[in-house]
Amino acid sequence: MHSPFLKALERGPLVADGAMGTLLHERGYPIALPPEQAVLDAPDLVRGVHEDYLNAGAEMIETDSFGANRVKLARFGLAARVREINLQAAKLARDAREICGSSAFVAGAIGPVGSAPLLTGDVAEHELTGIFREQVEALLEGGVDLFVFETFPSVAELRVAVATARAACDLPLVAQVNFQEDGQTLAGDSPAEAVRVLAAAGADVTGVNCGVGPQAALEIVRAMVRAGAGYVSAMPNAGQPRIVGGRAVYGAGVGYFSRVAAEMVSSGARVIGGCCGTRPEFVKAVREAVGRTTPAQPVAARREIPVARVTPVPREPAHPLAGEPHTLREKLAAGRFVISVEIDPPRGITPNKALEGAALCRDAGADAINIGDSPMARVRMSAIAFAALVQQRAGIETIIHCTTRDRNLMALQSDLIGAHALGVRNVIALTGDPPTLGQYARASGVWDVDSIGLIRILKRLNEGADWAGNSIGRPTDFFVACAANPTADDVELELRRVMEKVEAGADLLMTQPVYDPATVRRFFERLGPVHVPVLLGVLPLQSYRHAEFMHNEVPGIVVPEEVRERMRRAGDRGAAEGLVMARDFTLEMIDSCSGVYVMPSFGRYEVAAELVRNTRGTLTAERRA
Repeated sequence: MHSPFLKALERGPLVADGAMGTLLHERGYPIALPPEQAVLDAPDLVRGVHEDYLNAGAEMIETDSFGANRVKLARFGLAARVREINLQAAKLARDAREICGSSAFVAGAIGPVGSAPLLTGDVAEHELTGIFREQVEALLEGGVDLFVFETFPSVAELRVAVATARAACDLPLVAQVNFQEDGQTLAGDSPAEAVRVLAAAGADVTGVNCGVGPQAALEIVRAMVRAGAGYVSAMPNAGQPRIVGGRAVYGAGVGYFSRVAAEMVSSGARVIGGCCGTRPEFVKAVREAVGRTTPAQPVAARREIPVARVTPVPREPAHPLAGEPHTLREKLAAGRFVISVEIDPPRGITPNKALEGAALCRDAGADAINIGDSPMARVRMSAIAFAALVQQRAGIETIIHCTTRDRNLMALQSDLIGAHALGVRNVIALTGDPPTLGQYARASGVWDVDSIGLIRILKRLNEGADWAGNSIGRPTDFFVACAANPTADDVELELRRVMEKVEAGADLLMTQPVYDPATVRRFFERLGPVHVPVLLGVLPLQSYRHAEFMHNEVPGIVVPEEVRERMRRAGDRGAAEGLVMARDFTLEMIDSCSGVYVMPSFGRYEVAAELVRNTRGTLTAERRA
């Protein structure tokens, strides 16, 4: 049967709705309860959300049944009510459609059972089939027009869900994968692999939702189109979230989201909607933007060309001349303008590319390498292990990020003592992103202490004792950094937190990426004299799109309008212009800070090395003059 939904896609793009769970919580539904329970105890609230999306122009709405499978409902004592909840979810969506006099499609929403259960071995495939069949049959009974399988972090689990539905009915199936920012799933599946596997399982539409913001979703759409996908869908989040008052707040604005949505349609997306953080006003703007956009035709898939890896040659650290400062602490004390470059550890066990990047920046004149601690709550190689590799093989000092998210008090101290034994002396104390912002639903944050408590732990170790006062023998010699954000939403709170960090013993302040010298100066004028050196964060922009992404999708970062406009005017010269602006900012701030730390985007270490080289060259020329 050729369904009305697929016929609609043949005619052009179709606009779906936005978030359900985050909107229910914003409207007062208790955050401690699952959104699916709202269909039973707050049906008017759920129906109202559907009506608002329909009135905004949604041509497809999803039932409030994403997590209504027996495994997830069991956590709330609702496992026996799977059929009831899914039936009611379908009924409320259909009621809203009737009330609004709409011809929109009602999609039965089904999410994963857990965090990649086939990979963890928690649930066997035949058990998964039974779980999905139970939900599929209830939604079919409720009268849905199609199914949307969404936010699956594993293509393997999504394949089972799609195959189960295909065996049960001939309705259209939309299969959406939860990719990470690097364009792959946790299991390493690419968009092309997802298209191949899901089409074979019976999916009519393949796509991306949740997990990423608009720009990352745009690239995934393009990759799926290149892979030969018939129809592609995209329902990204409204950027990356930040936690405010215990809740996730998404930063992408309506105008930005709808502009990128139009690009997705131009690139081949046929179903376009939103996920976490999107609201009816997003749908309205997308509907208006998409109405002016002509969808692209799918193009032939391109064959991936493997990239050869080169193993770096281990190098011994350069020996400084006698009397010259050679550690980060000594250089700062001597008044040297310090430059550090941030390099994230690899996602797997092969550190070659990152080590080559560290060596490249060392040769350009960098003083240290910053190493993240599973940033954005996504698994990477241990920061301590990678720091040891960098110091041994690239011969350059490191600054490790250490978060209190993943370790209790005992583990924090054990890891820090181990880091010291491996030669790591510089640590930036951070609280860390909540695990819920990453891809591990089961992971829980520890946070026995926050970043201020971690500073106190490091200082106690420097006194030769652990947190409980037990002697550790010889004291450690950590140089302790902390974070500061001059563009924080709540500047007063940020100022208080920074002062607490300094009072706890921080030796160095390191800021988030900043683009406006005036904003930095105002922040530190209000902070007052702190008598510790400051490194300013510098992140060279690559393009106008990158500038818009940083401003709209990355929590805590503000790219002023004039900077974004300058990148827009630069056009194809965006990368060069971004490098010029980063260099000019650095040189303008030389007298206002002790140094900078450079954050290259997309692993483009050559850009960071060029900025380091230009800055060092200018400083050397000025000294000679």
